[in-house]
Amino acid sequence: MQKILQRLEEQRTAARLGGGQKRIDSQHAKGKLTARERVELFLDPDSFEEWDMFVEHDCTEFGMDKQKIPGDGVVTGYGTVGGRPIFVFSQDFTVFGGSLSKNHAAKICKIMDHAIKVGVPVVGLNDSGGARIQEGVDSLAGYADVFQRNVMASGVVPQISMIMGPCAGGAVYSPSMTDFIFMVRDTSYMFVTGPEVVKTVTHEEVSAEELGGAKTHTHKSGVADLAFDNDVEALFMLRRFINFLPMNNRSKPPLWPTNDPADRKDNSLDTLVPADPNKPYDMKELILKVVDDRNFFELQKDYAANIIIGFGRMQGSTVGLVANQPMVLAGCLDIDSAKKGARFVRFCDAFNIPVITFVDVPGFLPGTSQEYGGIIKHGAKLLYAYAEATIPKITVITRKAYGGAYDVMSSKHLRGDVNLAWPSAEIAVMGPKGAVEIIFRQDMKDQQKVDLRTQEYKDRFANPFVAGARGFVDDVIMPHSTRKRICRSLAMLKDKKLENPWRKHGNIPL
Repeated sequence: MQKILQRLEEQRTAARLGGGQKRIDSQHAKGKLTARERVELFLDPDSFEEWDMFVEHDCTEFGMDKQKIPGDGVVTGYGTVGGRPIFVFSQDFTVFGGSLSKNHAAKICKIMDHAIKVGVPVVGLNDSGGARIQEGVDSLAGYADVFQRNVMASGVVPQISMIMGPCAGGAVYSPSMTDFIFMVRDTSYMFVTGPEVVKTVTHEEVSAEELGGAKTHTHKSGVADLAFDNDVEALFMLRRFINFLPMNNRSKPPLWPTNDPADRKDNSLDTLVPADPNKPYDMKELILKVVDDRNFFELQKDYAANIIIGFGRMQGSTVGLVANQPMVLAGCLDIDSAKKGARFVRFCDAFNIPVITFVDVPGFLPGTSQEYGGIIKHGAKLLYAYAEATIPKITVITRKAYGGAYDVMSSKHLRGDVNLAWPSAEIAVMGPKGAVEIIFRQDMKDQQKVDLRTQEYKDRFANPFVAGARGFVDDVIMPHSTRKRICRSLAMLKDKKLENPWRKHGNIPL
């Protein structure tokens, strides 16, 4: 028996070494942790239960039968984060560059199948050179098997991808179908075709960082939600992020204790909106002053910054926050912000997270680039997301809510549950200047008449009371009482039940 136990320990030691000490040292020299170090840092101490440690590839081509390493380039299993269960896989770049083989993929598929079965989130720590070329089509089949699981898990359990190294070719499609993607600056990148292929086909010279680095995907493409400076920070923030999410689509958001009173008032909010309607203010200030303990986890903060999305807590329970940002493009909706907001709202709806929407939107961004880019269809994504959502929806209009953008931003007409407005709210088809130019076109040559008509329009329509008179706004509230009113609304809505008509699935304007 002792020999058997000794052999087991030898096998475990070999598996833990991955591609060997030399490759581990090379990983460290690049500022990267190994696959196992990442898992240990991410999960609660001593909580990791590893599966398939001894799995090896079965490829015999190109001398691969002489190169077998236990684990086959990916560490898989489950553990806990903050005491809550999590399934995780961590690709090992020290073993064949983390490349995906048939058996490597099978290990990932196994934990994903179990995650769906037991209702537990899946986290992927990606660090892979892509498909294992020596395995040919078997490797491609392995990718497709993982993709199928991503689709089956979508909307059932949260899926999170942390890109911690290269992620190229077919490897990018699995993360792209997960709910959130995080990256590490300077050491991770994602692209369908690498710099060499780009140079060959299009004659463009571009570095891997410029083509698919963290800055590119958090600022330009919007593919990634956030980027972090190193592996340690990334895994720490990932732990913090997961604490906002429910386990699955049948569970409620987690409840964390707070000493922040639900009826806390903040008198500074009474002066947040400037008297000049053309002067911007920072909507994040409102968010931070309303949520528990000023704790707001913002997503995609460097992409489409004219809309803000992220998670906070109200009375200890997770809420999703969507807000127009007057500091950027005056808070206008455009193609990128509509897509950003829509995907976030749909995630919240899938996982029973109430959405609070703060509105200050003058309309959709005009221009040929927006029209040619399909703003009609992309803008409809946000409209569709809010209209389809059955979760509690609370809307607060702080200032402008003009035109179709008013409808889109979780209006009462899209089944908003509680729609509130500040006294500074202006709810109308368009701003006073534009409206007067159309309605009183014949008076445009007389500036005195223009000023008079503009003031008349402001007095009549640039306020929340017309919408209030029609029941489109439930109440006009004092800004300092915003947190109290939202908390009361959430408490009232906690047992809300609303079902959409049966259908296989809707056809969102993709």
